[in-house]
Amino acid sequence: MKGNRIGGEEIALDTLWNNFRNNIVDKFTNHTAVSVIDTVLIAVLLYVLFAFLKRNNAGRLIKYIIGFMVVATVLSASALGFTLVGKLTVYAVVIVTLAVVLMFPQELKRNLWRLSSPKDKDEVYSTQYDCSDEELHQAIDDIVRAVLNMAKKDVGALIVIAPTALPAHIIESGTMLDAKLSCPLIECLFNTKAPLHDGAVFIRGNRIVAAGCFLPLSQNTTVDKELGTRHRAALGVTENYKVLTIIVSEETGVISAAMDGELTRYYDAAMLTDMLEQVYGLKATAEGKKKKKSRV
Repeated sequence: MKGNRIGGEEIALDTLWNNFRNNIVDKFTNHTAVSVIDTVLIAVLLYVLFAFLKRNNAGRLIKYIIGFMVVATVLSASALGFTLVGKLTVYAVVIVTLAVVLMFPQELKRNLWRLSSPKDKDEVYSTQYDCSDEELHQAIDDIVRAVLNMAKKDVGALIVIAPTALPAHIIESGTMLDAKLSCPLIECLFNTKAPLHDGAVFIRGNRIVAAGCFLPLSQNTTVDKELGTRHRAALGVTENYKVLTIIVSEETGVISAAMDGELTRYYDAAMLTDMLEQVYGLKATAEGKKKKKSRV
């Protein structure tokens, strides 16, 4: 009997110890995993938020947001017992987040567009057109000649080259043409006495799709103050869509080009031809050549 009692006690102790150990391990593992995931998610969200603010010249807001979050964390702690204040603080964090979103709508839209767009530029520009390569080369020559002629005469111009999809609401803001592209036609559209000269001309392939189109203006505060509405419109459309814009300054005759929200000035015929050939897929970019080599 004594042996059975001792054996039973040992089994009971082993069972209790195993249950205790399993409970401790489970709780420790679960809490640790949740804590680690929670911390990593918060860190990633804060990094994305601060990087976004810094990239958009709002770095001064970061220290205020950090200070606010520290105060919010302290006040919402259950140990202090501030139930009402804690709840209000949590709501305030949501309000601040929404305020940041409302302050930078264009920047958020631009970043979302870039995330949803193909990262490989070769894929963006490898578009099939309803014309031959010879016709595309002829269209490029006509565009370059028209731009140079207008630059010499100080005629303002804004040309949008759309290699892929065309934004419908912008196209509909102008006059549909669907005309075959030519140097005289481009110059005629931007003649100061023409009714469509104030807007942008949309070109796809060797055809002028529409003229007199209105473009969204860039809200970038770092743009040079001497640049006018035409340049801001050129930047605005490239910030939101995968297009190339060519600008001729009415005041100086300087030729500029914008793509991906970045403006480059003082283009000449060779630079303009090279850029157009890349956009039309007639010439591989340096990036594309590297990628093709790496795939082999």
